[in-house]
Amino acid sequence: MKRQMSVVDSPPAPPATAPAAADAGRKRRRTTGGRAPYVLVLPSLLLLAALLGYPLVRMGVLSFQQLGLRQLFGNLPPENVGLDNYTRVLNDPVFYQVLARTVAFTVVSVVLTVLLGLGVALLMRRVWWPVRIIMIVAMMFVWAVPQLVATQTFRWLVDSDFGVLNWLIDRLPGVDFANHSWFADPIQGWSVITTIVVWAGIPFIAITLNAGLTQVPKELLEAAMIDGASAWQALRRVTLPILKPLLVIVTTLSVIWNFGLFTQVWAVRNGRPEAEYQVLATWSYSLAFKNNNYGLGSAIAIISVLLMLGVMVFYMRQMFKIGDVD
Repeated sequence: MKRQMSVVDSPPAPPATAPAAADAGRKRRRTTGGRAPYVLVLPSLLLLAALLGYPLVRMGVLSFQQLGLRQLFGNLPPENVGLDNYTRVLNDPVFYQVLARTVAFTVVSVVLTVLLGLGVALLMRRVWWPVRIIMIVAMMFVWAVPQLVATQTFRWLVDSDFGVLNWLIDRLPGVDFANHSWFADPIQGWSVITTIVVWAGIPFIAITLNAGLTQVPKELLEAAMIDGASAWQALRRVTLPILKPLLVIVTTLSVIWNFGLFTQVWAVRNGRPEAEYQVLATWSYSLAFKNNNYGLGSAIAIISVLLMLGVMVFYMRQMFKIGDVD
């Protein structure tokens, strides 16, 4: 018998892709991938331009005009005054007093908020996890309280006639705090306002830094302790350098928010802040809507925006640096 040999045909190899076709495919994918982020972000940019761009442009136009009640209700066209509004603001000594007060408040409130927020975040890493969850939930409730509601609550606490704080302090031996007005002295008044702002700002700082602390390797801390480092040295040499990018971001955001202080001052002074309680935002609003000088108020607002542009540029640079590291 003849022995039959079976031959198994192997499947044909796929044809090799031509170099030109491969290059075209890569170029097409690169082009599509490069455009996709811009297409996806376009609706958000258009919405921001509609909500923020137009008011900002309109305010910039008003800052070069003389616009008052006669122009609003007398059918008179606004008078173009060029840089007169900016000249009046920059030559007014009150502007520099208000600016210095705004900067001083921003520095004090941001430093207190970041330090206390960092302290709370460090505490959260040391407590039992159910306690940590309770702390996070409590701070989320604090963060969710509207600024006006929180300010009115603190205003009631320090009320000169019915304030709980005055009643408690008055219970101390040898202390007479009955009918004490916290806002008669600007230092005490600003202490109350700063407390309101810091109280509302701690949750964001603490929760954000607590998330950052979870990324600190325990091995580094243990190695530092084995080498004889104290808790303060481990914090300064290990934890804080790792948290530095996050600290820069939350500090910059706090500067932006606190520099635009308005609600707390306006509410505690019942819509009539005295000269020693004026900040840039309240002063601009008062000139525009109480003195009916909308051009001058707009000029102050534009100057405030320009002052904050430097902080915003710094914030964006830090964001890009962190993105490059990631």
